[in-house]
Amino acid sequence: MRKNRSAAVTAASFLLMAGAAIALAPAAHAGTPGGTAANDRNCDFNGDGYEDALLAAPKATVGGDRDAGYVAVQYGSAKGINTSHRTIIDQSTPGVPGSPEPGDAFGQALATGDLDSDGFDDAVIGIPNEDIGTVADAGGVTVLWGSKSGLTGRDSSWLESQEPTAKETYGIGVAAARFTSDTPGDVLAILDRDDLEVSWWASGAQQRAAAPRGLEKSALADEGKNIAPSSLTTGDYDRNGYADLVISGTSTGEEPGHGWSTLLAGQADGLVYQRDLRGGPVAASGDINGDSYDDLVTSEPHSPDDGGETMTGGLVGVYLGSEEGPVGQEGTVGSPPQWWTQDSPGVAGVAEQGDGWGSDLSLGDTNGDGYADLAIGASGEDIGTVPDAGAVWLLRGSAQGLTATKSVSYDQNSVNVPGDAEKADAFGGQVRLIDPNKDGKFGLLAAAPGENTGDGVVWVLSANAGGLTSAGSWTYGGGSLNAPSADAAFGATIDE
Repeated sequence: MRKNRSAAVTAASFLLMAGAAIALAPAAHAGTPGGTAANDRNCDFNGDGYEDALLAAPKATVGGDRDAGYVAVQYGSAKGINTSHRTIIDQSTPGVPGSPEPGDAFGQALATGDLDSDGFDDAVIGIPNEDIGTVADAGGVTVLWGSKSGLTGRDSSWLESQEPTAKETYGIGVAAARFTSDTPGDVLAILDRDDLEVSWWASGAQQRAAAPRGLEKSALADEGKNIAPSSLTTGDYDRNGYADLVISGTSTGEEPGHGWSTLLAGQADGLVYQRDLRGGPVAASGDINGDSYDDLVTSEPHSPDDGGETMTGGLVGVYLGSEEGPVGQEGTVGSPPQWWTQDSPGVAGVAEQGDGWGSDLSLGDTNGDGYADLAIGASGEDIGTVPDAGAVWLLRGSAQGLTATKSVSYDQNSVNVPGDAEKADAFGGQVRLIDPNKDGKFGLLAAAPGENTGDGVVWVLSANAGGLTSAGSWTYGGGSLNAPSADAAFGATIDE
């Protein structure tokens, strides 16, 4: 176990407001050594060339402690993922810092990346409700190092704020990618209530014991919009060879609750503030139109009621990448994104207040045509007369950008989808497009954290040349992995 305190870099670029309410949505992103583009997300913890799945049950009872939480990794193979080749890790696992405590929510935020450049991806576990001594909810982050054996917990590293404060929630958002030239591997970004911390390890497993190094405060500009942050995503939106970082949240001040994001551009010598973008607090990245520029998608699942049913039901915005980074529908910096709702032509359903359309987002190529498709979760969608049962949509990528042509939607009443739509299941609360069998076609993990009165269940839908299919879909929960299941909210966090 390694314990480090790293000096935080104040993220003045988005002027966080002290005491602002924070929606503790998970933020996660994976990468390879030197990963810059969104398609570098391979989450390969054991180095066998297959993508692994990393999920959390942040409300699970561990050792009698409610809401202590655990994470589960399922290893990919030629046959995909299953419930037998897996590892369960919590704070009682040997080598993992700390111990399970009520309310810690171990795994409330997840990310992966090769932080020590050894060829094995590492898992970053955010624990924003961790108490540091007598300081409540100061938060912390654990790094689980990858190896030939996958994730074991051995020699894990611990990070916390240099001066922990109450309700700082260090670790509410985490991401890893190659933002700068300071290391050949991935740089770690950690978000808390007020600050963004960016740090990295020197190359080689022998460097893990050393404290990570941090960027200077001057790397970030002192400007931006007032937002309460809640998530991070990365992608190379300007194709300069360095990953860019997007911090998403909701506005504070005179017009609170609207989704906004801040773009920090990756460069050789550090992250640099670029501009603010309408949309958030959920965000995802991928190449929708196949031009080798990553595109940015944001969602605002719950807007203030000053925008009518269309906005309060959920709003998704698409910015296409370019030499100038993410640009809006007019192809220029500063223009609004291409907006999508359930009322958009070709999209199934009707926008209604409380749908939560855009509760989560994920991008991946489901049919192998070279264009990233977009999965959209709507955890508050009513199915018939059943409130908040939840649903998932898939919109297709194309050379022209996102399209509703051949779009599909799924819920628990769909053909071949196991289970039944029930009140407060929140199906689609988390979505993840993943290719664990390396066939070039991304299947879907769709979580319903409220299933079985809060136990949580994950659905697995495979993909073929036609894209996603519900044929042969199956489900699993914590009990399927021989892990705690009661009221665990299994799948409430899935690494992106």
